[in-house]
Amino acid sequence: MQNTASLRASLIDRLRAALGPPGVLTEPADTAAYATDWRGLYRRTTPAVLRPANTDEVAQAVRLCLEAGVAVVPQGGNTSMVGGAVPASEAGEIILSLARLSRVRDIDTAGMTMVVEAGVTLKAAQDAAADAGLMLPLSIASEGSAQIGGVLATNAGGNNTVRYGNARDLVLGLEVVLADGQVWDGLRRLRKDNTGYCLRQLFAGSEGTLGIITAAVLKLAPRPAATEVALCGLPSVDAALDLFRAFHAEDPSSLVAFEYMAGAGMRLVLAHIEGATLPLSQPAEHYALIELSTPRRRARLRAVIEEVLETAIEEGTVLDAVIAASVAQRAAIWRLREEHAEAQKRDGASVKNDVSVPVAQVPALIRGASAACEALIPGIRPVPFGHMGDGNIHMNLQQSEGADPDAFLARSHEIMDAVNAVVRDLGGSFSAEHGVGQLKPYMMPAWRGGAELELMRRIKNALDPTGLLNPGKVLP
Repeated sequence: MQNTASLRASLIDRLRAALGPPGVLTEPADTAAYATDWRGLYRRTTPAVLRPANTDEVAQAVRLCLEAGVAVVPQGGNTSMVGGAVPASEAGEIILSLARLSRVRDIDTAGMTMVVEAGVTLKAAQDAAADAGLMLPLSIASEGSAQIGGVLATNAGGNNTVRYGNARDLVLGLEVVLADGQVWDGLRRLRKDNTGYCLRQLFAGSEGTLGIITAAVLKLAPRPAATEVALCGLPSVDAALDLFRAFHAEDPSSLVAFEYMAGAGMRLVLAHIEGATLPLSQPAEHYALIELSTPRRRARLRAVIEEVLETAIEEGTVLDAVIAASVAQRAAIWRLREEHAEAQKRDGASVKNDVSVPVAQVPALIRGASAACEALIPGIRPVPFGHMGDGNIHMNLQQSEGADPDAFLARSHEIMDAVNAVVRDLGGSFSAEHGVGQLKPYMMPAWRGGAELELMRRIKNALDPTGLLNPGKVLP
């Protein structure tokens, strides 16, 4: 690769000519935030941050970097939990931000689809769908800053997966800039199109290693006519699974979210998040957040949630429960769940494990992984929470109180390996929704080795033979 001085003398001048002065940032004060990941695990440098304004400019930038042999790191909102959107080395990788591709191009209310560019935040896309009387049924904690391109490139999951699936399940079509600068226009609205390989699913979840998503056709859903949210205190994680089964058996079509939270995590939220309060009469060691919704105007959701909870309280599955009485109360309950990551960050160092197991194995996962980590580091604080309804638990481990954060983080791989040994025994995955990024490629040979990993390498080599798209990510 060319060195930074050579880049500044030639490539960057050509990039400025193609993208204009607003499209190229080179001052360290301007580029530092782009080169640092959200968790602060990776603090890199970059000779330039590119900010193209449209798909054609993305293609021009990729072609120029390819000609110069310079790697490109696509970046959306830079909310990756595994370092997927920042350089993996100090080898002069250029960051390409999609933030200026920020148009909602079209909404089709009859077909219930929207065409949205990669730099539109998930929240902005949700709002645009709502303004059209519909709903974009994808919700994640970082939706105010996460951008559509990154959400799709990482196949984000989120809170509503139990009802609507992951991000890739909402994609009908994509527009992608390939590694050689060609543009693939696959922005088709078709629900059925059986003409060859399903290329959109190749790019969704590829973490920018195969191409750069610049726009997408997304499925929308009817806006709910009724919504109910409840928070429950529980005696055990097994009770959480029993409660999920009860709601799923009662009305699976209305169950939108079923979230689990450990008492340890709730205590961190209450301690570190201003305005957070527990709306129950007493704290518990385990909690569940349930959301039901339906587009049916005469549905009896309130009766459903009350009946299931009354039975659960009588049986001892639930210790205490509250059902939100207003939109504000629903938001306050959800805030207790959404602020878990921020509360852990404010409390100190934590090692994050985004894992999944079959739903029935979630209690065994939480018990087994907690015990394994407590045996490894006495005093460590397990803080599991997440999407029990689809088997995805964020099995996070908080540093011991008073411990040195750097010393704790130095043992990250030991901790992750201890958790993943339990996950593997339960038939799970070491990454449920966060991806692999540059944090976890070392795990791939053991988990996805042999023919599977070889197929991935062949696909990567076919679509990016020079290896210049987001190097150091996904594949070891």
